[in-house]
Amino acid sequence: MTSPVLTGNTRTVDLPGGLSVTIEERGSSAEGRGFLLLHGGAGPRTMTGLAEALTEHAYTVVPTHPGFQGTPRPEWVDSPADLAFAYLDLLDVLGLSEVMVIGSSIGGWIASEMALRDTRGRIGSLTLLNAVGIHAVQKKNAVIDVRTLAPAELAQLSFANPAFRPDFSSFTDEQRAQGAANQRTLAVYGGEEFSYDPKLRGRLHRVDVPVLVVWGEQDGIASTTYGRGYAKSFPNGHFTPIPDAGHFPHIEQLGRTLGAIGDFANTVVNAPSAA
Repeated sequence: MTSPVLTGNTRTVDLPGGLSVTIEERGSSAEGRGFLLLHGGAGPRTMTGLAEALTEHAYTVVPTHPGFQGTPRPEWVDSPADLAFAYLDLLDVLGLSEVMVIGSSIGGWIASEMALRDTRGRIGSLTLLNAVGIHAVQKKNAVIDVRTLAPAELAQLSFANPAFRPDFSSFTDEQRAQGAANQRTLAVYGGEEFSYDPKLRGRLHRVDVPVLVVWGEQDGIASTTYGRGYAKSFPNGHFTPIPDAGHFPHIEQLGRTLGAIGDFANTVVNAPSAA
């Protein structure tokens, strides 16, 4: 068990197998419970507001996927499944259990892969935020290939409210280079099909923890129909749409997203078992 940490502490954790992961942690891990927040292609900063809010309830950990933000990525770490094993090792190292894993976009894909491989019972529940990872049954519901989009197009599809869209004209050369490097890393993890594993949907019936799928209804990258299909893939899946939000409901509608997570925790995750 690790000792309590200061809010906003950033450190590198060495994992079994030779991989090192940079994490930002908030709150205290003394009780051995917490939240693991997995970011999408836009990087770990997209999880900051959610992490700060959740720290009022439990210890929060936000890893940076190897290769993002200039962190090293060994060549053998090249898939969501690889990251899933790494983050299960991270939970072991941190001594956490009954963890709610919250994944945004490709982070939701990684969270799903973690639940399939959690042989030590570290995970108590999942929350997927406009996640990718499964194939769409109908082509019209397929996830948009963001590799084909210019940054401004991607921002328009990602956010319902124009006020949240990044002003790329204000970016420094360093910020542009970092963004491009992050996208190259995302492409590696996305694999040949980029946004999904053709076999994942058929495996999710084996996930036995409760799963909440939260979906920004105005997402131009992954449709609400796709999100409902994701929730139905789990035996104990629950779906909550978030109005006035796109691909990042936890940014555009943080309060509503927190409300959905709270309701899920109270009525499903922590609900007393029937007699």
